[in-house]
Amino acid sequence: MAGTDPTGYGGVIAGFSNQRQIELLVEAGFSIQQAIKIATLNGATFLERDTKIGSIEAGKQADLVLIDGELINDTSAIRDMAVVFKHGVGYNVSKIVQQTKSVVGLH
Repeated sequence: MAGTDPTGYGGVIAGFSNQRQIELLVEAGFSIQQAIKIATLNGATFLERDTKIGSIEAGKQADLVLIDGELINDTSAIRDMAVVFKHGVGYNVSKIVQQTKSVVGLH
């Protein structure tokens, strides 16, 4: 299972820290497929919510990200998210990052 706990001083930022966790899992020897499963389905299974979330299947709720690159060939491509879908609405990642730079993270 993977997950991050954002800190009060901004040292761990949800989302960005999750990307790094997946990279670290691959660096530790897991395949990218295993790392993605650890970061998604394993947590849902632990929380006994895997019939509703945690993987992409008909009838399940899913928030998705579109990555500009091939994770199989380059795990750092996980940092090149173009669009994030939350509750069926797509958001431009670069616009979100620009709008939140002054209020999120270390200053």
